[in-house]
Amino acid sequence: MHTQSHTTQNMPSIKPDKSWKVWWMLLRPHTLSAAFIPVTIGTVLALNEGSIHAALFLAMLLASILIQAATNMFNEYFDFKRGLDNENSVGIGGAIVRNGVKPKTVLNLAFGFFGIAILLGIYICMESTWWIAVIGLICMATGYFYTGGPVPIAYTPFGELVAGFFMGMVIILLAYYIQTGTISAISVIISIPIAFLVGNIMLSNNIRDLDGDKENGRKTLAILIGRKKAIIFLAATFAASYAVILAMIAFGYLSAWALLVLISTPKAYSAVKKFIGKSLPLEMMPAMKATAQTNIQFGFLLAIGLFISTI
Repeated sequence: MHTQSHTTQNMPSIKPDKSWKVWWMLLRPHTLSAAFIPVTIGTVLALNEGSIHAALFLAMLLASILIQAATNMFNEYFDFKRGLDNENSVGIGGAIVRNGVKPKTVLNLAFGFFGIAILLGIYICMESTWWIAVIGLICMATGYFYTGGPVPIAYTPFGELVAGFFMGMVIILLAYYIQTGTISAISVIISIPIAFLVGNIMLSNNIRDLDGDKENGRKTLAILIGRKKAIIFLAATFAASYAVILAMIAFGYLSAWALLVLISTPKAYSAVKKFIGKSLPLEMMPAMKATAQTNIQFGFLLAIGLFISTI
């Protein structure tokens, strides 16, 4: 789930660019870690309860990535429709305004991804429970209304909370449940730091876009508390993510192998440091990248630690 700001009124006359790079950037690949990291962690955690079903893992992984990619495309489409993107906008989006991809093509592709995700969801339900379908539909509706609908979630102070809850906690619990048929205390607790980190990806985006978002009437968390406090909040949330893992180790929920996540602390520190003193969106792009990389590093290191502890 990725948001952008800035203004435009009409679609510019530009020569369409249909190279593979345009379609790849349309997926906004740096945000896809918010899909595959939780699925991986939930599945590896399930190894503690016995063997895992590889086909279910792959189906869940692909469905989650497709829903995240579709959400990014809805973002692309609705930002264009609301006049928030132009060819000079900073960020990874812009397939419509910079590369000449037709808005309807982006929208149809997003719904197409949803369609494939539904088919994968049917298989997952057949192998587990049909209650998964209800949760899956809620997740897809959230992806659509994140930037669609009369009051997009991304334009409110709840964007980070919603993204963290659904793309962090819910996906981990779903991935764990379809493998084990249950939800454990450890699966709930371990989803908390991942939810924090996914929320931080959204927060970093909103810190970057604060000025433009304010001009366009958005009420994001970054706007409400200001850039300086938003950066402090980003740092605090990073710290809380590591604190949860350390507490789980201290109380015996996780083995010492989970300390591997500490290897990612320099990247988290870098993300915060690169935001400090910056005010131009382009200057803050490295900080946004470092925030997404922190989620990837933390998630994979945690997954490795969990896997080693099961051997």
